[in-house]
Amino acid sequence: MQSFSEENYLKTIYHLGLKGSDKVSPTAIAEALKNNPASVVDMLKKLSDKKLINYDKKKGARLTEKGIKAAADIVRKHRLWEVFLLQKLDYGWDEIHDIAEQMEHVHHKELADRLDKFLGYPDFDPHGDPIPKANGKMAQTFKTTLFEVEAGKKYRVLAVKDTSPEFLQYLQKLGITIGSKLKVLEKIAFDGSMVIQAAKGDKVNVSRKFGESVLVG
Repeated sequence: MQSFSEENYLKTIYHLGLKGSDKVSPTAIAEALKNNPASVVDMLKKLSDKKLINYDKKKGARLTEKGIKAAADIVRKHRLWEVFLLQKLDYGWDEIHDIAEQMEHVHHKELADRLDKFLGYPDFDPHGDPIPKANGKMAQTFKTTLFEVEAGKKYRVLAVKDTSPEFLQYLQKLGITIGSKLKVLEKIAFDGSMVIQAAKGDKVNVSRKFGESVLVG
């Protein structure tokens, strides 16, 4: 069993690795965790000693099979708890991430499996992220951002990359959630912003950052 801190490191390496890095640098981990680089290196050595990662000073860290299993279990619990909090306890989708951050560290052999069954084996969490199954497999992920699509067409919101309360509250204000349909009316080349028709029918000018934070299909 890993400590609270070790689990956070494993989860961070897991997420950074999914973004395309074969090996994750200590600097990237330090930035993600807002931690001291020297402390990060010390932890990477501990995780390496436990055979959870392969670590090279020059190339960075990569999860071993054992590390991938441990990290996927943490992510699975986190995302299942988010579904539970939203669907069963009526928390807002801007509130559930921070609560799930605490609950993901609860250890009980059958907890995740029972929670998964109780929720009907969901494939995605409330932010559109895939939930790892007990065997580690996940549903297909979506990588097309609103910023990348053509103007004049309608798209359905499939996921959000930014799960900060501020962004989720802004989406809620616009009436946008997972499954909402948006129409891109105009793309502005000057600054990457765009004009969209949101779920409520209102025309809204949104930034490039907004467009890069919403995944559609």
